[in-house]
Amino acid sequence: MKTLSISTFIIFAAMLTGCVQKSRTVTVNLKLYVTGIKNIKQVGVRGEGNPLSSDKDLVMQPVIKDSIYTVSFNTVTGYNFLECKFAIDDKVELKGQPNRRIDFVDKDTMSYEAKYQVPGKIN
Repeated sequence: MKTLSISTFIIFAAMLTGCVQKSRTVTVNLKLYVTGIKNIKQVGVRGEGNPLSSDKDLVMQPVIKDSIYTVSFNTVTGYNFLECKFAIDDKVELKGQPNRRIDFVDKDTMSYEAKYQVPGKIN
């Protein structure tokens, strides 16, 4: 009985470690195009996984104020994608719609361009 318990534990432990995805560092470059909104105070991106947060913006920098914003960051992940939404002055886009999905399968650097309130990417 003791041998059966030990064997079962070893098999279970091997199954758990075999399912873990390898973590890697991915550089993400985001560019957001904004139209029709003036006097913007802050543009950011929200999501899950460090450095993103669903409650607080990762602040984007203006390339052209009230028009184009960018941010670059590194994330350590075991996933092949991340999900996010953009926010302008604490108003998160695409209410009631799915998050934007950024796939980075087999890439260590990913660039993603989007228009505020328009689902999908533009590049």
